[in-house]
Amino acid sequence: MPEPADRDLVLRTRRGEVQAFGELVRRYQSAVFNVCYRMLGERMEAEDLAQETFIRAYRRLATYDADRPFGPWVRRVATRVCLNHLDRRTPPSMELDEDRDQPLVASGNEPEKIFAGAQASDALQRAIRDLPPRYRAVIELRHYQEMSYAEIADLLEIPLSDVKSHLYRARKTLARSMMGSE
Repeated sequence: MPEPADRDLVLRTRRGEVQAFGELVRRYQSAVFNVCYRMLGERMEAEDLAQETFIRAYRRLATYDADRPFGPWVRRVATRVCLNHLDRRTPPSMELDEDRDQPLVASGNEPEKIFAGAQASDALQRAIRDLPPRYRAVIELRHYQEMSYAEIADLLEIPLSDVKSHLYRARKTLARSMMGSE
């Protein structure tokens, strides 16, 4: 018997079948945790906010359009939960620190290059975590969740020009971070 579609699980949850939501959690827990971890960079904090994401998603399930894919919606909820968390803990006067010392990205099949690539990936994740929360959010939404600029502007409730500006500045900062050890 094939697994029920996400849409069916959402509709069953709305009718009171809590186990149906449990199945949605099982399907998307890794994706939601990954969003949280990329946004926060701390495992325990990411686990806590992943749980918070599912609680919030459950409470807001009535507002979810069941004709749209569930995965992107719950990942956007996770991004918003993390961004709200970061906004609460980050002082508004936080200045952008553009002086990072990170290794250069490498690729290839040789062991040294694979190891260097893994180190560069770790360095990129650290550099992303070091970005101010709004910059981190636009990087997450654009490059990991593949949202359009308009969708990002709508989700973050900021003008489209701010999305473009944040992405430009975030990418520039990340490039400097990754080139810092040349």
